[in-house]
Amino acid sequence: MSAALRVVVTDANLLPLRDELVGLLPAGTEVSWAVGVHADELTAALRTADVLVGPALTPEMAEAAPGLRLVHVAGAGTDRVDPAALRPGITVANTFHHEGSIAEYAVWAAIDLRRDLRLADAALREGRWRSSVYDRGLPQVQTLGAARVGFVGFGHIGSACWQAMSAFGASGRAVTGSGRVDAEAAGLDWAGTTDELPRLLAESDVVVVSVPLDDRTRGMIGARELGLLGPGGVLVNVARGPVVEEQALYDALRAGTIHGAAVDVWYSYPGPDGHARPAALPFHELENVLMTPHLSGVTRQTFLGRVQDIAANITHLAEGRALERVVAPQPQEASA
Repeated sequence: MSAALRVVVTDANLLPLRDELVGLLPAGTEVSWAVGVHADELTAALRTADVLVGPALTPEMAEAAPGLRLVHVAGAGTDRVDPAALRPGITVANTFHHEGSIAEYAVWAAIDLRRDLRLADAALREGRWRSSVYDRGLPQVQTLGAARVGFVGFGHIGSACWQAMSAFGASGRAVTGSGRVDAEAAGLDWAGTTDELPRLLAESDVVVVSVPLDDRTRGMIGARELGLLGPGGVLVNVARGPVVEEQALYDALRAGTIHGAAVDVWYSYPGPDGHARPAALPFHELENVLMTPHLSGVTRQTFLGRVQDIAANITHLAEGRALERVVAPQPQEASA
């Protein structure tokens, strides 16, 4: 029988689920919770670690863990795992399970913005009945079911958002970098490459952005694109802040070039104290923006799914079976 694995956990998001994680691990697994500890304590915990469950691996951490075999990120992003730390024998894996929670957020945001529910709430707290029934200057609002929804990116997040929104009767279209989405199979009106982004924006009432941030997508939605979405349009960004140009988005919201936006991903982030402005521009002064602190995927259900994936991979490692959701090292391509 192989020796019990030693697991070090550094991800604070797993603390509420520590009993669930430990209960799913193979009998005899030793777990050290090194969340927010001093560097010396972390180094000591890593000395005998086989598995690191956390968002980051630095060369210094790798040097402190000579027996490290698996780094399992409790999320999708592995950008804090330094490639320089990945000596031979270390595998990196990730996990998702946030798409359902993000889809729920996107539905809420689209409905709120199309019906201006947050404004009605604020008005009624002051005794004003903000409705077209009482204010003839207000238009009758439209349902999500009447919306043409455009998806910029149609991976697991975009497709989950579409599944949720289509249940209301909305129509859909999507653009992706590869252009390989089968529109008919997905129930979309059409799908294409990001070269067709202008068409998608012009033909959409709600646009959900879920592409990864890279050199091709940074700033892909700017003033021209927001102008195509138009004064009745709603933008929901659950990708990364810089996919949408900050100045262009602020200007479009302030000028009413678009009707509103839900922004869950930002242009600057806080340190451990959780206090910081999310952007250089005063989005907080605008009433047509829903501002949330990158929480669309942060639910107990998300992390329960992630804990199950992590425990399954640790079990596979203990039993000598192939690991799943491997990010690095990349599988070798077959030679031609």
